[in-house]
Amino acid sequence: MQFRDLKAQYTQYKSAIDDAIQNVLNTGQYIGGKPVNELEKELAEYVGVKHCITCANGTDALSLVLMAWGVEEGDAVFVPDFTFFSTGEVVSYNGATPIFVDVDERTFNIDTDQLIQSIEKVKKEGRLKPKVIIPVDLFGLPANYDEIEKVAKQYDLLVLEDGAQGLGGNIDGKMACSFGNAATTSFFPAKPLGCYGDGGAIFTDSDETAELLRSYKVHGKGNNKYDNVRIGVNSRLDTMQAAILQVKLRAFKEHELDEVNKAYQLYSEKLQNIVETPFIPEGYYSSFAQYTIKLDSKEQRDALQVKLKENDIPSMIYYTKPMHSQQAFADLKFEEEEFTVTNKLCNTVLSLPMHPYLKEEEIIKVCDVIQEYMNV
Repeated sequence: MQFRDLKAQYTQYKSAIDDAIQNVLNTGQYIGGKPVNELEKELAEYVGVKHCITCANGTDALSLVLMAWGVEEGDAVFVPDFTFFSTGEVVSYNGATPIFVDVDERTFNIDTDQLIQSIEKVKKEGRLKPKVIIPVDLFGLPANYDEIEKVAKQYDLLVLEDGAQGLGGNIDGKMACSFGNAATTSFFPAKPLGCYGDGGAIFTDSDETAELLRSYKVHGKGNNKYDNVRIGVNSRLDTMQAAILQVKLRAFKEHELDEVNKAYQLYSEKLQNIVETPFIPEGYYSSFAQYTIKLDSKEQRDALQVKLKENDIPSMIYYTKPMHSQQAFADLKFEEEEFTVTNKLCNTVLSLPMHPYLKEEEIIKVCDVIQEYMNV
């Protein structure tokens, strides 16, 4: 059993993927070109925004937006404490200060009440200027953008949606990666829409932001790459990955999102009243980058993981350490009591195999092992 079965996906779409790769080899154009332009147009239409700008990876996508917005030293950027390191890393990389915020225990996404408290605390201290909120669509579930955007408007902040795990999700039909002032996603192979290497994209309705992003991602270019009007970076999605993503995007839209949600339904039906299963608020639709359950304690969680491994069932812990506890942020001072939910989640969550090609009998096997372990 695979945690995320990329081989099964390739087997099903081998002919189309091989043809896409061969077409790139035949043209001899490996940077830019038709596949990149077409993919950006397809993604913008899918998400429902004016501009999609591809880049080298999801981390660069976040960093490029902060660059375009002029985020710098002295700025405060509010980030959920329960997320992957890159969401906070890009803030420090651009010279600003990440302010970590505890999350909602049911959705795992940023807690808007805690967000307001964090903003007020920063304003009262007066050392930093509140500038940006970066909500994360964790495990495929969009964050609470209705409330987040109200908070942003109240405090005159920008919102950058980190949709690295969220592409394909929606709230009442409004697609993930269309919220806030800009959004990003990742095409890391294990993401809901993944390529065969690294890749990322940025989404925005702002013509000005899009123009800056297209400059920053190619060495701060002006009219061309030899006319440099600002200091930028080298961050481009290569043509091969774009061609592969075009094939995979069709599969993603046609059936893969439906399949992972069917898997979610079966998992949750079998595990109901046995462990705490993912909570999806009314009107929300998740792309299920992960299917994550909660146990009662670290000891129980760790023992279940061992039991699953004994039965050849892979599982993962996302995440073992909160952002505020990462050594890289040791110079920042945080109060431990501000992160009670995140600290608890890091000790009790466990992610089970989840992908569009997961067989019903595999889900049943996973659930049977969990039921046996829990003595149900």
